Amino acid sequence: MPKPLRVAIVVQTLAVFLTPITAGLLLTVPYGHALHSATSYTLFVVAVLHVLTAVLVWRPGGGSPKPIVPAAVFLALTLAQVFLGLAQVTAVHVPLGVVLFGFSLIQLDRIRPARETALRSAY
Repeated sequence: MPKPLRVAIVVQTLAVFLTPITAGLLLTVPYGHALHSATSYTLFVVAVLHVLTAVLVWRPGGGSPKPIVPAAVFLALTLAQVFLGLAQVTAVHVPLGVVLFGFSLIQLDRIRPARETALRSAY
């Protein structure tokens, strides 16, 4: 997998990891709302940049178009997450956040270099 896509997935996973932390701050400190809002919009921007990176690696870069689908699905889920958060539909917002984190971890697992994956399967 090309390095720009690896970087995008690592940053995406970090952003999706920080978002529930700031959600906890939302419940405990007065400035928590601003922090959670900032991390959620950061996650949205990172998801958009991930899609853009996947498209640029494919079209002008000559890479595979396969990474575009998971990036676009993640962006769509992130957009739904933002709208659900703004509408305060926590019954769906919280579980969807867990799904986003799991989805990002799966993407992160898939970007491992082939050598590390071969060593892992040898055990």
